[in-house]
Amino acid sequence: MLIRLFAALVVLATPLSAQTRTPSHCIALADAIPGGAYVQPASLPQVAQETVMLHYISHASFLIRSHGGLNMVTDYTGFTGSLPLIPDVVTMNHAHDTHWTAFPDPAIPHVLPGWGETHGAGIDHRVDLGEVLIRNVSTDIRSQFSGIEPEGNSIFIFEMAGLCIGHLGHLHHAPDPAQYAAIGRLDVVMAPVDGGYTLDQATMIAVLKRLRSRIVIPMHWFAQSALDDFLLGMRDDFDVVETGGPALNVSLDRLPARPTIMVLRPAWLRAP
Repeated sequence: MLIRLFAALVVLATPLSAQTRTPSHCIALADAIPGGAYVQPASLPQVAQETVMLHYISHASFLIRSHGGLNMVTDYTGFTGSLPLIPDVVTMNHAHDTHWTAFPDPAIPHVLPGWGETHGAGIDHRVDLGEVLIRNVSTDIRSQFSGIEPEGNSIFIFEMAGLCIGHLGHLHHAPDPAQYAAIGRLDVVMAPVDGGYTLDQATMIAVLKRLRSRIVIPMHWFAQSALDDFLLGMRDDFDVVETGGPALNVSLDRLPARPTIMVLRPAWLRAP
């Protein structure tokens, strides 16, 4: 009886405010650990429980924001707009200087480059912040002299609120079977659809139809004509929703029944 009473008291003493991650159906699951208290800029909206906010900033940069106030920026260039923001996590790829910065703010706790310290070495990330697990899958890129840099790009995957959210980075080739297996099932994917600097559109469309994510967010499209061509190639298998804005709230229980392209219009994060 005393042992059971002691165990009950231990359970009651556990902090209710500890941030934990709802398990996703990605292949990479980790034990949840207590999260921290995060500073939230007043002008950023509160995110509901079991929900993720995605804000398309520019080019290939997105703000991914959690219920607990974690702010993560993809393909971070050092500038997100006039809103004072020090992200908790930034990811970067270095195919072009519009996808990274050599001088990230030293106050950023987690800076995750998508390439290795030496040419072709690649890199492996697995950052567990309790509320979110961030990992990467390396792919090759074309170098500026038409060569190949093995494992020079990273597909970053964010497991949070029961969702698997993937950012394809500056993808230059279709993933091979091992890479598809490492990526796992993505509920949401941010995909470059320019058709030239990254993958040609026919190959990108084939990749996205194989991934068959419930939500596809086009990025890196430069011109409306490139976006229109991409949408035309996807309409047979995907619904298309023009959101009219830069932001989208996503939750596992509100994913569309049919695979859907959500078109966001990029906007810098602005101070009020």
